[in-house]
Amino acid sequence: MSHIPIKIQLSTIPKSPGVYQFYDEEDKILYIGKAKDLKKRVSSYFNKKHDNGKTRVLVKKIRNIKHIVVSTESDALLLENNLIKKYRPRYNVLLKDDKTYPWICIKNERFPRIFSTRRLIKDGSAYFGPYTSTFTVKTLLDLIKSVYPLRTCNYDLSKEKIEAGKYKVCLEYHLGNCKGPCEGYQSLEDYNQQIKDIKEILKGNFKTSLHYFKSQMVKMAKEMRYEEAQAIKEKIEVLENYQSKSTVVNPKINNVDVFSIISDEAFAYVNFLQLSHGAIIRSHTMELKKKLNETDAELLLLAIIEIRQRFNLVTRELYLPFKIEVAPELKITVPKLGDKKRILELSERNAKYYRKERFNQIKIIDPDRHTNRLMGQMKKDIRLSEEPRHIECFDNSNIQGTHPVAACVVFKNGKPSKKEYRHYNIKTVEGPDDFGSMEEVVYRRYKRLVSEGEPLPQLIVIDGGKGQLSSALKSLDLLGLRGKIAIIGIAKRLEEIYFPEDPIPLYLDKKSESLKIIQQLRNEAHRFGITFHRNKRSKAAIHSELENIEGIGKKTIEELLKQFKSVKRVKEASLEKLTENVGFSKAKKIFEAFNTKQ
Repeated sequence: MSHIPIKIQLSTIPKSPGVYQFYDEEDKILYIGKAKDLKKRVSSYFNKKHDNGKTRVLVKKIRNIKHIVVSTESDALLLENNLIKKYRPRYNVLLKDDKTYPWICIKNERFPRIFSTRRLIKDGSAYFGPYTSTFTVKTLLDLIKSVYPLRTCNYDLSKEKIEAGKYKVCLEYHLGNCKGPCEGYQSLEDYNQQIKDIKEILKGNFKTSLHYFKSQMVKMAKEMRYEEAQAIKEKIEVLENYQSKSTVVNPKINNVDVFSIISDEAFAYVNFLQLSHGAIIRSHTMELKKKLNETDAELLLLAIIEIRQRFNLVTRELYLPFKIEVAPELKITVPKLGDKKRILELSERNAKYYRKERFNQIKIIDPDRHTNRLMGQMKKDIRLSEEPRHIECFDNSNIQGTHPVAACVVFKNGKPSKKEYRHYNIKTVEGPDDFGSMEEVVYRRYKRLVSEGEPLPQLIVIDGGKGQLSSALKSLDLLGLRGKIAIIGIAKRLEEIYFPEDPIPLYLDKKSESLKIIQQLRNEAHRFGITFHRNKRSKAAIHSELENIEGIGKKTIEELLKQFKSVKRVKEASLEKLTENVGFSKAKKIFEAFNTKQ
């Protein structure tokens, strides 16, 4: 089985938190690990000599690297744990039970108790977590119990037993830590409202509770119970800073398959996340090559069927980015907000990272395929009738209105073709007139190409808005090229793209590759034009310095610069050296001009 070389795989791994998986020649999983920075951690296996013999053997066997991107280091830790238990890789320490991380349980009973546990029992109780830190669990439970008086006893508080007076309040009631539901001092409705607020806290929704805490703090301060007010203030700060949610695990999302799709002109990338008991246990991304301009819905359906068959999935619920008909027995959910939406976004993020990696790998392995895809995308984005294999971009430079010049840069297959760049001195326009200058250079450029029978570009890019574009169009009209070459203008401020006779500009996605190529063209034309402009001004300044010497003409100046290469060297030259080149009479005038003390 052929794999992309490890060196190329390493060059495209993202610098994000996540979990990496190493595979051998036969695509058997060797090792699963977590990382705060995937690129740094995975590269370290191949960048240093390992003292441990088993690590050396592992690295020699690695032929393929996969990864799953997550939001935080904690998420990576939890995901690593789930995947190790699922796949039991040869080189991982095996975690045989679920007693790795603590959960917070809200017991399924009348007047529910809240406590930490390492065992999940399917009795209808609500579980939150798992948490990567016991300190976090303790902080949360202390916070909840200090604000909401809850029972800690394990009595069966049925309605009949409470009414029969079977229980008596304990010390916790007298200390103010419990409101005494066992003797009917607290109603079930009041207690359940507390539980509802606590569930919101554990989900990360603190708004209602924070409002309550803050009102309690103000009340205590007014009653001059400052120590108690300070204690609640500290707990509020803990709550505000604590992020209790994990995008990897949510016990309410059980046995669900999540699919997302990212596509471009030529390919689509479908990511699949498998969730079991609220945890991600598998991630896989599939690349699909478009054949007949298929829609995302068609491609997603194909991928779902293929992936479900490949992994023998029997899940009955799917989370998808949009509605499609898969099978009548399957429940399709299109998440709009909350935990389900976050899981879908995580899937999309993994699809995007995979797509980005593939692009970067293809650039190295198959540059032609990369170019074809890029040209196809530009054709679609800029609404062209053909791929812009040959693009030319024009820019004017007339700093402070002096020495107006223009530049034309040429890109072939999305890359600069520097030998075809051209500079233009503006001949027919007096003073700083950008519109007139643009009209002149566009006319001169394409009159010459037409007369010499040279190929015309598929796209012209004008650096400027509607005014500059209109000027360029006048020249194309004069040459009879209007409609034969696509032409657009790009305005600097908001990167608007203007089309002829369309007052409404196009705004491409800021991350779009098409926009990046157009920006690169514009920036290259600007750089090339500015360099030419500077050189022209510099030469003008040099000439004026020599021309100020009485009796020294243009031919003499040209001869001096030809021999000495710069005015600085002319200034430093001895009288003898100058005489050798221009004769004693002129040499004396030049030498004295630069060496006479003022």
